[in-house]
Amino acid sequence: MIADDTVNGVRPSPEKVGPAHLQRLAVVYVRQSTAQQVLHHEESTRLQYGLVDRARELGWPEERILIIDDDLGRSAAGSDQRSGFKRLVSEVSLDHVGMILGAEISRLARSSKDWHQLLEICALFFTLIADADGIYDASHYNDRLLLGLKGTMSETELHVIKQRMHQGKLSKARRGELGFAVPTGYVRSSSEEVVFDPDEEVQQVVGLIFMKFEELGTLNAVLRYLVKNGVRLGIRVREGEAKGKLEWRRPNRMTLQNTLKNPIYAGAYAYGKRRVDPRRKKSGRPHTGKMVVPPEEWHVLLKDRLPAYISWEQYEKNLRRLEDNRAAADTKGAPRRGKSLLSGLVVCGRCGARMSVRYNSERVHGYFCTRQMIDYGGEPCQYISGGPLDGFVTAKVLEAPEPAALELSLEAAKNVESERAQLDGLWRKRLERASYEAERAGRHYQLLEPENRLVARPLAREWERKLAAQQELEEEYRRFVAEKPRGLSEDEREAIRRLAQDIPALWTAQTTSNAERKEIMRQVIERVVVEVEAQSERVRVRIEWVGGRQSTGVLIRPVGRFERLSYYPQLCERVRQLASQKLNSKEIAQRLDEEGYRSPRLVEGFGEQAVKEIVGRLGLSRPKGPRKGSARPPESNELLGEYEWWPANLAREIPMPEPTLYAWIRQGWVRARQMKEHPKRRWVAWADEPELERLRRLHELPRGYHTRRKWIEPEGGDDRVPR
Repeated sequence: MIADDTVNGVRPSPEKVGPAHLQRLAVVYVRQSTAQQVLHHEESTRLQYGLVDRARELGWPEERILIIDDDLGRSAAGSDQRSGFKRLVSEVSLDHVGMILGAEISRLARSSKDWHQLLEICALFFTLIADADGIYDASHYNDRLLLGLKGTMSETELHVIKQRMHQGKLSKARRGELGFAVPTGYVRSSSEEVVFDPDEEVQQVVGLIFMKFEELGTLNAVLRYLVKNGVRLGIRVREGEAKGKLEWRRPNRMTLQNTLKNPIYAGAYAYGKRRVDPRRKKSGRPHTGKMVVPPEEWHVLLKDRLPAYISWEQYEKNLRRLEDNRAAADTKGAPRRGKSLLSGLVVCGRCGARMSVRYNSERVHGYFCTRQMIDYGGEPCQYISGGPLDGFVTAKVLEAPEPAALELSLEAAKNVESERAQLDGLWRKRLERASYEAERAGRHYQLLEPENRLVARPLAREWERKLAAQQELEEEYRRFVAEKPRGLSEDEREAIRRLAQDIPALWTAQTTSNAERKEIMRQVIERVVVEVEAQSERVRVRIEWVGGRQSTGVLIRPVGRFERLSYYPQLCERVRQLASQKLNSKEIAQRLDEEGYRSPRLVEGFGEQAVKEIVGRLGLSRPKGPRKGSARPPESNELLGEYEWWPANLAREIPMPEPTLYAWIRQGWVRARQMKEHPKRRWVAWADEPELERLRRLHELPRGYHTRRKWIEPEGGDDRVPR
């Protein structure tokens, strides 16, 4: 009888195993794709561990056989999550391995990249590879060709398996039968049908979330409302021993956002809302590599297939509102803190970009278009002072047709009472639940034999805890009723009627917050398009109302210089005429006011200081002080150095208001020194021709850009720059 020396039905090839191989390790690589296979496919795992016997038969001693089983429960589609495979490659690279044993090639790798990398290293260090079919030397051409073919087939097999499973899931999803975990507000019945959660309080809370988002408009506002009123979310446990149990948890932003974005609440069955992006998966952000795709790219969308809390139109409206609330350049963004009433609504009439809001102080703000500067490195498109534009649009809003006062007051009262009744209903359901839990704990205690003290004591403590929780909840409910009774009092109804009859008074009332005014603006205005007429004080404004109607008008804004006034030549000629009549500054200002002129920095009227400035510009009054090189008192020649100016003369040279120049000196924007030896400690400014040009450009910038140091810091710098 001839002895059978085959292993697993295949005769080994010991001629490929040499002394150099036996001096190194024999590595047995063990892997199963999922944890479920490890638990239920025990025979496959046992077969892989049995390769130790084959290594022993090929001549390796027990102590030279290494088992790598770190990848049990890991897929071979990639090496990122396979620490065992990385360890194997490392050992081969260190010339520690003489042979790798695997039940089949697919156990080692199902990716051509990983497989051919391993083949290259094995060929370099003369490491053998063995599977159920034989022993291979990767340094031999024929063996390597066969190993490459096996690796390709292994990868193809994985693709076929995945494709078959995907098509099966997709076919089932197209029929609306593919199961998925349902969110709060829904449960699956015993027949796997999706139905409303049987708990009435859970349903009421979900409905309240959608109602308050439609009313308040932002996710944060809904979250604050729920927290303020003590509303909790009913969540069904999805796994573990408590699977299916209802737990009441604090509301959080992510849960609310998922609720508003999930189409199931609009009665739609959807599949394929997220796709795997291999680039993101490999980068590790996020770990799963999944990304949200737009509804038009979903695999399946079946409307009116499930019970709905809202309509599909309301669902789409909520998505648009969430998108608009994002702080992006092409969206309105949510109303934020600040005095600006039109944040997110103002659009540049030149380039079409949304204009951003910038605050020079707590009360002064403006609207900037920075698209050209940010995207193309150019100059800012436009700057509009915020106060005049807000006032102009507010006047248009208040001029809109007023609603019927009685109808508005009744609707407001109805909404307030409805909200209070809904909150009261939630409190009553919580009280009912607490009462049931206390009674249930009491029944458990009363059904126990009194002699069984070991069990009686914990049940007694549980009963006391439930009774205390019930009492605490009843006290909180009484406080809630005292603060917000379910019905409105007659005084509250009368206050609502008065406010409804006087819309402007409601707008200007101290009780009306700026956030509420912003929300009113967004309810009636789609956007406000503004365009300055050639950097002048005139701004063309087009208000696009919700519904398609448009209103146009011209806004008069403050400007920084007299030269930007559209009627500057006529103004100069008129001032010359009035000055020739020997009128003083105050009388000239009164005449200009009567004739409708205005100074650059005032929306209405012409101040006395502005008259003095323009009279000085025209040379109609005696200069306040000479500059170097001009006729001046002899004593002044000794006080000024080269390129030094008296501030009054420098202000006229730029030109700019003298008080503004002194402010720049105090902030260090102008190089200057103070004459400590002078009785009046006068300031002296320094400016050559390049410095004069820098100051002129600085004066032409909008006010918001004066806070940017790169525009205002003088070049050089010495002890003459005040700090």
